[in-house]
Amino acid sequence: MLYLAYISLAFALFQFFNIVLNVVFMQKLKKTRTVNNELVSVLIPARNEEDNIGNLIKSLQKLDDKNIEIIVFDDQSSDKTAKIVSDFSKKDPRISLIKSDTLPGGWLGKNYACYSLAKHAKGKYYLFIDADVKLFNEIISDTVSTCKKYSLGLLSVFPKQLQVTIGEKVSVPIMNYILLTLLPLIFVRISPFTSHAAANGQFMLFPAEIYHKLQPHKVFKNSAVEDIKISRYIKKNRIKIACIASEGRISCRMYESYSEALNGFAKNVFMFFGNQPLLAFLFWMFSSVGFVPVIYLKINLIIPYIALIITTKLIVSIISKQNVLTNLVLMPVQLLFLLHVIVKALFIKKNKNYLWKGRYIYS
Repeated sequence: MLYLAYISLAFALFQFFNIVLNVVFMQKLKKTRTVNNELVSVLIPARNEEDNIGNLIKSLQKLDDKNIEIIVFDDQSSDKTAKIVSDFSKKDPRISLIKSDTLPGGWLGKNYACYSLAKHAKGKYYLFIDADVKLFNEIISDTVSTCKKYSLGLLSVFPKQLQVTIGEKVSVPIMNYILLTLLPLIFVRISPFTSHAAANGQFMLFPAEIYHKLQPHKVFKNSAVEDIKISRYIKKNRIKIACIASEGRISCRMYESYSEALNGFAKNVFMFFGNQPLLAFLFWMFSSVGFVPVIYLKINLIIPYIALIITTKLIVSIISKQNVLTNLVLMPVQLLFLLHVIVKALFIKKNKNYLWKGRYIYS
């Protein structure tokens, strides 16, 4: 028990140290005074997104950046996704629709959609975004400017995550909590190690030349966690990448309920831990019940230990642009959610299949 107490204290200090580094070396997009004059291809894979796709396209039409083309790949949707995009394309020549009639063997739907979109794109930069994202103001110009400034082969940005229901508030914040307490994001750009890589498929910007040279979605055509694997792949090829947390001009409502979040996070939670379930469980254990062995020490360390945990959670919430009080109150339930995700992910790993949007994608 004594050893566990010291490990718990060390783990809490480790998390606190990482979040402090994320504050001290916080990265921001390079602000530009002029709108980007190079064509950017905004590439959107969509499957049954009738509730989201119209709002996304409207947000793109309102951007300060006008030199864009918007291409949507309709991945065999059974709803009105294709019709909504088609109606927009009749009024705006920058918008086009690609319809898929089949999914080739060995491919996952989203990866094939992104690969197909790139083959039709004409821009100097390719911006892949999910259909549940919204963009605002001069965000595209600033991401392109940042990409140029650091000579990046990939720039990925975590959107501000919108949370409406209690199920979302219990579940969605856990993603940034894991990311920001495990990895100082500055390391993604400056460290040579592929283990210091991160990306979010909701927003990924590539120079077209780099994308076609490496063909990342084709390389990882059957991966359900292609964003993280792509970031490591590009870094392995000695090309710089960067990842930025919670940019307010990009918003996303990932999931609308607890069950949706559970299914979504279960497919990729282990990748945060190097695809090691044991490390995921240890992270949960020391994050949630690490106070038990600390109490056992009986040397009045429990108060500073709890203060460390609360301060870490508070800073994560601020960086993530999430409600601080809500996250502090719901923290115990959020950690229970993480345990639920880990257990479900273990069943997925054991059964070697995973149903997502009507398809089995885990193998």
